[in-house]
Amino acid sequence: MSELRVISVKIPEEVYQEFILRVPEGDRSDFIREAIMEKLQKMPRADKLLALEKRMEAIEQQLAEVKRYLADLELLTYEHGRVNPHAFCLDEMDHKIMDYLLHYKGATTPELAEYLKTNRWFVLNRLRKMHRNSRRQLGKAVIEYYAGEKSGKKKAWWINEELTQE
Repeated sequence: MSELRVISVKIPEEVYQEFILRVPEGDRSDFIREAIMEKLQKMPRADKLLALEKRMEAIEQQLAEVKRYLADLELLTYEHGRVNPHAFCLDEMDHKIMDYLLHYKGATTPELAEYLKTNRWFVLNRLRKMHRNSRRQLGKAVIEYYAGEKSGKKKAWWINEELTQE
């Protein structure tokens, strides 16, 4: 064992009394030292956690590349330039949002919230996820937010018609 260091520890009175009763006076330092070593062996090292985090990030990047390639293959199986906008929907609520956007070509978040009978922040978060996912996989977003006025609506989400046109 290398050089020993002195540490001080505060423990509750009940634990101290139990410690005095169970551990003989000459063995107390060894007992504490062994308890600390035992606990440290069970705990993962920080450098190992950091290495695992880096490996997870690399795996996530590779998975994103595979997804992008699969999206490209899906583009080829559709017709070139055509995308199924429902491919970026996660659940029934997303599909309802997408159906509404496809039917009306665009909508504001309050319109969608009223249609779905939910709050507009929920709708906004779903729209942002679909926008982000489609942009990550295709390079272009299937739905876009436009703050100006278009077709009589201000601050609305619109279907990217160049990706979804037949």
